[in-house]
Order: sequence, then structure tokens, then C-alpha cells
Amino acid sequence: MIRDPEKPIRTRPLPDEYPGVHSMDEDEVEAAVRVVRSKSLYRYYGVNPQHEVSAFEAEFARFIGARHAVAVTSGTSALHTALCALQVGPGDEVIIPAYMWVSVVAAVVNLGAIPVLAEIDETFGLDPADVERKINPRTAGIIAVHMNGCAVNIPRLAAIARRHSVFLLEDCAQCVGATVAGRRVGTFGDVAIFSFQLNKNMTVGEAGAVVTNDEHLYRRVVAIQDSGYSRSDTDELQMDDATSYGWGRGVRMDELRAAVLRVQLRKVETTIERMRHSKSRILESLYPRQQIAFRRRIDPAGDTSCFLLTIFPHRDTAREINRLMRLHGITTKSPDTSNILLANYGMHVYYNIPSLVQKIGTGKHGFPWTLAENQNSVYSYERGACPASDDLFERTQLLVIPSCLTTQDEEDIIESFHQAMDAVLGPVTSMTSRLDQREYLTSPCG
Repeated sequence: MIRDPEKPIRTRPLPDEYPGVHSMDEDEVEAAVRVVRSKSLYRYYGVNPQHEVSAFEAEFARFIGARHAVAVTSGTSALHTALCALQVGPGDEVIIPAYMWVSVVAAVVNLGAIPVLAEIDETFGLDPADVERKINPRTAGIIAVHMNGCAVNIPRLAAIARRHSVFLLEDCAQCVGATVAGRRVGTFGDVAIFSFQLNKNMTVGEAGAVVTNDEHLYRRVVAIQDSGYSRSDTDELQMDDATSYGWGRGVRMDELRAAVLRVQLRKVETTIERMRHSKSRILESLYPRQQIAFRRRIDPAGDTSCFLLTIFPHRDTAREINRLMRLHGITTKSPDTSNILLANYGMHVYYNIPSLVQKIGTGKHGFPWTLAENQNSVYSYERGACPASDDLFERTQLLVIPSCLTTQDEEDIIESFHQAMDAVLGPVTSMTSRLDQREYLTSPCG
């Protein structure tokens, strides 16, 4: 009997993606209540200071393996603060990937610099070869974005940055806890940023951090996230020329968020292990499929596994398989972001950002596109600017891997994949191993 390929497999939505949320319990409640009862929610002083932000910064730096961490209000403010500390401004170009989040572009543009798009490869991060082609005398630095829970080829990008004497900023917003050869992402570049927004591996709703091993950058970050000046050991502002770092942004984290994040940090590795277990099981089931590929992972063991990226041979194939899987019920309560083609992934894709495509300025005079310092930086951001990336966007399906999938949830996803691919690509006829694909698989855990 031939099964109707459009018949639903499940009627109940999959769990929402929010990894850190699924681990929340009374521990976070107690941490929050403790701070509220102290009546000291500001990090630098209060009725009964708890020093939660300072404690979180020390614990997070230790977790990442960096010398310094500075807690801020969001991943976006972390980007702005880091680029300010790097003294990016008019006349500078900053290389960014075609696949990222709009905040990356905004941080560059708001400082008067020009973003330069570079292709992504099958790591879904910057293609090192294209980055090297894009470097010119105006290049100030590179922003390497670790998208969807897994590292880009960061060792090679770090080598390119060193060779050309430009900065490397790691955007680890979607990648808390990922590693390359046992080394945490966020420690390969000059500076790194993290996000603890709702969708991230650990969360407090909205917050971020800047991480660095560079003492001078650290001092600048501390001042810029505050009021533009250093603070003494007793947290008093040092308002003299020697401690001035320009204009502060006032993006300090508060004690309440830090207290909750300290709890989330203790749970993040367990959260990641749960996603790894689910993703590994799904991947193993798809391994015999010769017609598809998966995201290339330079270190599969370091993937936090919060997303599965499946690459199909043709655009139409990807569209039809995705359509069928969505009809099967393989979506969360937010179906437009849980199981989609990358081309439809909103402002993660460069040509889906109208303000970038149209070069909309931050003020009425068209800043920064109209600045004299940027007159030689003329680039297009319309679809077609990165053709290799455009092709991947059209052929790749993104599926979120929540941190609380049940065995039945996993089985439904597996069944849907196979039914959709049987209908579109034909049934599996060979179980031959694909040795070239083994790097894409993570060992089962849990």
C-alpha cells in the first residue's frame, strides 16, 4: 500500500527551539528572588550588593577559556561595544559573511564603516578563500559568525587575519559551548561576542558578553560598556584623561540577569548533550541517503547540535521535501523559523535585509554610505552579490533541534525525512557507507 506523502505524521507541534528555556526550574527562580530581596539590582552599588555580574563574568571567562569577559545587555550591544573597542570607523571596511544576523551589519554601519560581503562555504560560515580575495588596504577586520551552533573554519580565518594584520572578531551568539579540537569558540580571535537571548543555548531573555585575552581591549570594553571611563577596584568611576576611552554606551548588565545566567551556565553542557543525542540519532538514520549532504563540520564533536542543515541536490528538490515535511507536522508553534529553507530565513540572509540592500543610512544624510572617507568602498548587497551562498540558501533546509525532544519526537522527524525523500528522490536502494560524509556525524551520547 502506497502511503499518501502529504498525510500528517503528527498533529502536535514539536517543542519550541529555545534550548536554555527547557532547562529552567526553581534554581533560576531562587537566583532571581535572591537578587530582588537584596534590593541591589545595579552591578556597581546598592543597598546590599551581591556582585552577581562580576561573578558571572569570572565564571563565563573560565568556561570559555579566556582571560576576560564583560557582561552586557544583549548580543547586539556586545557587537557594538567590541567594534568600538577595536576603533572601527569611517574609511574602514569590515568583511562579514553572507549568512549572519542583521545585528552584524548594523554594528558595522552604525560606526561609519562599510560592510563587505564574503561567500560562505558548506560550513555555513565564511569561506576563507573568498575572505582572502576581499581583503584590501581599507580592510580593518573580519567578523566570523559561528551560525546555527557549529564553528566555522576559525583556525584558518585566524591565520588569514594574522597574515594580513587585521582584527578577527568571533560572533558566537548562536554557538555558546561549541569547540574546535577541544578549544572553545571565542578564543581564536582578538575578541568575541556571545548572546543569551531567548533562542540561545543559555538564556535570560536578552543579554550578551564580550570576551577577550587582550588586556588593552578589555580595558576599552569595560569603559565603553559603561560611561567611557575606567573604574577603580571599589567600582568608582576614574574620571581623568588617563582612564578615558571616549564615549560610553551604557549597556551594563544588571544583577538580576547575571544571577539567572550563573545558573544557566551550570546547565549549558547538559543542554548541549541533549541536543547532540537527538541530532546524532536523526543523522544516523539519514546516513544511507546518497542524494543528500549535510553541513560540513570541521570538528563534529564540538557541534552544539541545536540545528540540522541538510543540503539537497537541487532547489526544487529542497522546496518539495521541505513542503512535505511541514505538511507532516514537523514544525514547532513557530513554523516559519523551525523548519524552513535558508533562503526564507529572514534577516539572516544578506539579501533579505532591506536596509542593507537599499543602503539606508543611519541619519538623514545617508551615513555612512555618503561619507567622503567611504567613497572608494562601492559594493552591491542585492541578491547575486554572493552567488555561491545564494545557491546554498536555495538548496538547504534548516531544522531546529530542541533540547527536550522525546524519543517519539525524534522518530517522527526521522519518519518524515524518509517519507518525503522517498516521494521526491526515490527510496534508498543502497546502504553503502559514504566515507566522505563521516565527518558530519556526531557520536551518540546520553
